[in-house]
Amino acid sequence: MAIEAFADPEALLRQHGLQVTAQRLSVLRAVSRHPHSTTDDIYTVVRAELGAISRQAVYDALASLTDKRILRRIQPAGSAARYETRVGDNHHHLICRGCGRTVDVDCAAGYAPCLTPTDNSDFEIDEAEVTYWGICPECAAATSSPSNTDDQHRRRTPEGTSDRGEGST
Repeated sequence: MAIEAFADPEALLRQHGLQVTAQRLSVLRAVSRHPHSTTDDIYTVVRAELGAISRQAVYDALASLTDKRILRRIQPAGSAARYETRVGDNHHHLICRGCGRTVDVDCAAGYAPCLTPTDNSDFEIDEAEVTYWGICPECAAATSSPSNTDDQHRRRTPEGTSDRGEGST
């Protein structure tokens, strides 16, 4: 759910027992406008909006908002944590190995959780996390362009190595 969908972000914070602060409101706006952003990306946006703010204040706001399930934190393999406002459903993500672009993908099949293990070990399962990896159309087009160098479009695996077995780029 995007922040614009929240009728009253201040009331939302109070409803979850959080103090309303300029930092939290700015972090909510940043994540809403830039879903799947890293902490560094969010810090840059919030700092541009508020001026002076510490990186720690952004970390603290993200932690509070995530703990209260106002934001969702995802951490794809080999990537920094990312944040989004879409919470409360069991959606998944599709990530480009070339540029890191991340998009939401609705549940693959049925009700949440969409994956049912053969043995749930008596757990009460409420979420399944699936990450699809591939190449977005822009990276695919750039890779096939003869004017681009090989190094500019080296595809990365979730482990941070190229698909040719080389070290991290």
